[in-house]
Amino acid sequence: MKRYLLMWFIALPILLVLMPAALVFWFSPEISPVSQPTVAVPEPAIPAMKESASSLPVKVYRTEKKAVETLPLETYITGVVAAEMPAEFELEALKAQALAARTYIVRRLKEGKFDDVPSGGQVLDTVQHQVYMDEKQRRERWGDQYEWKNKRIQQAVMATAGVILTYQNEPIDATFFSTSNGFTENSDEYWEKPIPYLKSVASPWDIQSPRYEETVVLSTVELEKNLGVKLTQEASTSGSWYRIESRTTGNRVGTISIGGKEFTGREFREKLNLNSSSFTLDLRGNQVFITTKGYGHGVGMSQWGANGMAKSGKSAEQIVKHFYQGISLQEYKRVIPA
Repeated sequence: MKRYLLMWFIALPILLVLMPAALVFWFSPEISPVSQPTVAVPEPAIPAMKESASSLPVKVYRTEKKAVETLPLETYITGVVAAEMPAEFELEALKAQALAARTYIVRRLKEGKFDDVPSGGQVLDTVQHQVYMDEKQRRERWGDQYEWKNKRIQQAVMATAGVILTYQNEPIDATFFSTSNGFTENSDEYWEKPIPYLKSVASPWDIQSPRYEETVVLSTVELEKNLGVKLTQEASTSGSWYRIESRTTGNRVGTISIGGKEFTGREFREKLNLNSSSFTLDLRGNQVFITTKGYGHGVGMSQWGANGMAKSGKSAEQIVKHFYQGISLQEYKRVIPA
């Protein structure tokens, strides 16, 4: 009897351990016999740009070749973003640039006015419209950096494919420029045309741009010749040789009086080929030191501002909605016939 009791006391703990394990085995859902650790799967490489046959065609007049090339929309946008914005910029800034570039061409195609392009073309590949670089040009410019730069540009374009910026269901005039003086400009204070979504907004990030501030030196003779004015000796020595008559909302020169004539800030900038209409003048003997802030007309999206916003964590949508007030994002097929 003692022998059986001893065996029972030995078997009981074993049964208490094995029975629950057996129940779990028989009644649990099917599992793999070998447990595998969870492994993060890397994102696939960006595939080569492919577009359907129904993609919107763009007829680009290639200035150097003096020929028209018909390109699928997103292929064209890839070439524009590559030419208009450094590939080193933040991805969200590149996406914002793709949205602006796509909107520009869709608006142009919708309006159907191509009289500023040689016969058969719809858009130029120069700064007159949007700069465009084909694959060969990108390879030549980027050299051994071509692969990563091209993939980065493609990633931005593909992430925004087919999307444009609209105001009241119409493609906007998505103007952009390099660098602001800290503010963008109201459209009517540069082009004398009020556009509701092209309003002056702050862009403090532009101070990081290498073109934020520059000084050029002209002789008084050059200044007089380019402006068609004559500086009087009295004005030169008295320190009142010019006067800023007004400033714009974006703190650029609105109008300036010099040599008995009045110019808008835009006229002054264009006649002297200055970076910006935000400038100061300093006469030293027979030389004029002109210091500009910003680079470009100042209306719409600042590219360096966009990059600064992206660095601070803003998305492409937040960027474009900052620089283009009151806009929406839509598929281009909703606003242009197929």
